Amino acid sequence: MSQLIVEEEQIKNLVKEAILELVGEQREVLYDALAEVIEDLALARAIQEGESTETVSRTEALRVLEGTV
Repeated sequence: MSQLIVEEEQIKNLVKEAILELVGEQREVLYDALAEVIEDLALARAIQEGESTETVSRTEALRVLEGTV
């Protein structure tokens, strides 16, 4: 049985190359995933900010959303 000896630098280069190839081929999937992460972070921040603000009625919130204020 033969042994395969691969240097650490070679492994790093192969992994980098594989990641770049994957990103190039699956660019849309990557962008969609990043967009989801950004939306989730924004929603979490909005929820945190909302927890420290004054509570309003459902009716008032709906009026603001409908633009009838």
